[in-house]
Amino acid sequence: MEQIKDVPAANPKDDALVGNGMSKRQARKIRMKSMNKTEISYMRRKRVFDLVWPIFRFLILFGLCFVILYPLIYMISCAFRDPTDMNDPTVMWIPRTLTLDVIKETAEVMDIWNTLLTTLELNVGCSLVQVVSCAITGYGFARFKFKGKGLLFGIVIMMILVPTQIIAIPQYMMFRYFGIGSVSVNLINTKLCMYLPALMGNGIRSGLMIFIFRQFFKGLPKELEDAAYLDGCGPFKTFIRVMVPNASSSFLTVFLFSIVWYWNDYYVSSTFFTKNQTIALMLKNLSSLLTQQLFNNADVSVREQIVWMEAGCLISILPILIMYVFLQKYFTEGIERSGLVG
Repeated sequence: MEQIKDVPAANPKDDALVGNGMSKRQARKIRMKSMNKTEISYMRRKRVFDLVWPIFRFLILFGLCFVILYPLIYMISCAFRDPTDMNDPTVMWIPRTLTLDVIKETAEVMDIWNTLLTTLELNVGCSLVQVVSCAITGYGFARFKFKGKGLLFGIVIMMILVPTQIIAIPQYMMFRYFGIGSVSVNLINTKLCMYLPALMGNGIRSGLMIFIFRQFFKGLPKELEDAAYLDGCGPFKTFIRVMVPNASSSFLTVFLFSIVWYWNDYYVSSTFFTKNQTIALMLKNLSSLLTQQLFNNADVSVREQIVWMEAGCLISILPILIMYVFLQKYFTEGIERSGLVG
């Protein structure tokens, strides 16, 4: 026993030697002699698992990377190549002729600066309003007790499960004849038909955002509010001064979710607007816009049109990608703290 105690600690960098200078294989054989059949069977299964798992993990990660990165790499490759390269069988990934003309032409057809301004006014504005309304709603579900709380939270869950298409017609009729009794106004083709649902916590995917805020606020210690109440703060003042600063990561997470869904939305926008220049709607109608404005109604093969379509996709997702690159750390932290993973 004393001899074993005097043996220095094994060097983790030395994989060949363990114990008293023995190799791992020798140590394993000595250890297995004192084991029963069940333990030996477990050790063999564990050894097989340790050999197979790295290969299996590599295949999973490689498959996911292929599925996720292949469309992105193909999009970038097509956006910077000449249309004639699409008919060249020798051109696969690297364009024969690198050009920015396709990007410029697509940006002109999409009227990118006016489109971007409209998108910021409508979609980003709705995202900011939605974050505030969902935060207040989630805080109420997390901290206050009131009659019908379970029923109302069940409705919030239904907001997550029920597709937007189901309530599109009732919403359209409500905004078309918005008012009480014989007094009504038409809100179609106005920004209010997007801002009002966001303000009332009923915007795009609001149910999920309320759920995220509820989970986060439930995880904060109750003592924070008790200390604020002792200092004379009311519920609203406590929410503003105590809870909001502690929930900054959740606010950022919900804002990113909201802005991505509003940015990519074309169904709700096309329902309430007949003429509206948002990024998603311009991308949806890009094929017809190219035929009218760039090709002058000439017949251009679908294969050649791909370069302009991919350029439009790249222009559309570029602002979101840039924003995500800078905010990725805080977004991941907010997801972990909200209880959606783990």
